[in-house]
Amino acid sequence: MARKSSNIKQRYIDSEIGDVFQKQKGKIDVVLVYPNTYSVGMSNLGFQTVYRLLNEMDEVSCERAFLPDFDEKADSKVRTVETNRSIMEFDVIAFSVSFESDFLNLIAVVEKAGLPLQSAARGDPHPLVIAGGVACFLNPEPVAPFVDCFLIGEAEQLLPQFIAALDLSTGRQNFLYQAACTLPGVYVPAFYTPSYHSDMTCMDLIPNRTDIPKTVRRVFEKEISKTFSCSSIVTPNTVFKNTFLVEVSRGCPHGCRFCSAGYIYRPPRFRSFSFLKQNIDMGKEKSRKIGFMGAAVSDHPEIGKLCQYAMDKGFTVSFSSLRANALTPELISALKRSDIKTVTIAPEAGSERMRCIINKGITEKEILEAVKIIVQSGIPNLKLYFMIGLPWETIHDIDAIVILSKTIKERFLLESREKKRIGTITVSVNPFVPKPFTPFQWAPMDNVKQLNQKIEIIRDGLKKVANVRVQAESPRRAIVQGLLSRGDRRVADILLLAVKNQGNWSKTFKETDLDIGFFANRERSVDEFLPWDFIDHGVRKSFLIKEYNRAHREEPSAPCPMKSCDLCGVCSN
Repeated sequence: MARKSSNIKQRYIDSEIGDVFQKQKGKIDVVLVYPNTYSVGMSNLGFQTVYRLLNEMDEVSCERAFLPDFDEKADSKVRTVETNRSIMEFDVIAFSVSFESDFLNLIAVVEKAGLPLQSAARGDPHPLVIAGGVACFLNPEPVAPFVDCFLIGEAEQLLPQFIAALDLSTGRQNFLYQAACTLPGVYVPAFYTPSYHSDMTCMDLIPNRTDIPKTVRRVFEKEISKTFSCSSIVTPNTVFKNTFLVEVSRGCPHGCRFCSAGYIYRPPRFRSFSFLKQNIDMGKEKSRKIGFMGAAVSDHPEIGKLCQYAMDKGFTVSFSSLRANALTPELISALKRSDIKTVTIAPEAGSERMRCIINKGITEKEILEAVKIIVQSGIPNLKLYFMIGLPWETIHDIDAIVILSKTIKERFLLESREKKRIGTITVSVNPFVPKPFTPFQWAPMDNVKQLNQKIEIIRDGLKKVANVRVQAESPRRAIVQGLLSRGDRRVADILLLAVKNQGNWSKTFKETDLDIGFFANRERSVDEFLPWDFIDHGVRKSFLIKEYNRAHREEPSAPCPMKSCDLCGVCSN
């Protein structure tokens, strides 16, 4: 089976354009693992950026590995793409984790590799297991027992310091101790002990040595126009097929209260136009398609010029996201010239009241104007993104999703008649999952029954509307995400059980002695110690509480000014 796996990986390599790997270049052998399949991992720009950063270091040789996909699963080992080596042969196994749902896969990869699952059971002969990525600097606790150390923050600043200090010659425990004491952004779970109240809530996370810091400070790159963040490798075997990805911005100024990107990446940063031109030029020999990535792409002050530059270089352009009230003629022209068939806009909520609660900052008038602009440009299809189960939501707010969707359909139909072509509207319905470091981190989450009832109301309300179809994310899958998003170290036992059950969460929930609702659905007190409170992102907790209370009062807040101020605490820190 190893030969079959090797053949699959060779097909991947043969279809790749671009290469940064230099075999046997460095004294530190690192395997960078994305805990999902090749097609998912290679679609992740953060993963590709870390791969390039590591291979640019003289002392490092870095290969890639992924969760084996269906054709490879019979192979008992996890092997690298570049040389088909077992990941057990490397000095460091580095996981890049973007989504909590991949925590399960992280454990599965460790098990499949033949490593002891628990960090405490590993010794000097074993590879060092580290993990980073946004899921880890939101809340690493559910996988804390399985990882030797976490890197909390952004790779451009974190990796060089960590690699420069990496020395396992005096033993892994000594290195981990020194790293935890001296390196910013390094979290070693073994040196922290959680405690709990009698009601099962967290009491504290206490360092078990006096010189270990009580909090771990997020590391971030102040000036992102110094480091390239674009596809090192372009391949047809990804979600973004044959597309050269470029990170335009990091973070988001708008502060939607459910979204972690608006808080953990503060202050929002935009790459300069001159630097982005260099990024674009790097893609000319890799692809004719370019994807601009970021949580606030359309907020870039020179996005129109950027699109024009890319198109003048022969690229078609696409975007990771666009705000409904930021659809300029330049953006629409770029989409039209790139033959984009579907544009997604995200009202998030059907009523103005709910959009105030979540601080979306978009009115119904702006949404309808965006629909008009999209259809008039000749783009035939529209996708609408809504959330259900939001804090202080009522049944009237669910009805409002149906009403707004119908209103959008009417405007869509009116504008489409002139084009003599009517496309499709897809209404995407997604359960709200509370996220750490957001104002809604304390909010309750609807249970499966409640979510299914709300989805059914929307389906029934739109089932007779022509050219409108409803897509809904699985409520059960959302509950799993909620469990992993706000769980503490005890959730590791549930993850182990889920691995044993081969990812069968229904069976796992029935077999566990722990209360899933306690972790996933329960509203937290603002005075409660949260499992991720040991991480300092620079945003004051008092600011998040203030925003939570403003949401309860249905009061919007102004966007982050992106200049030095003392509102949330990031800039003053």
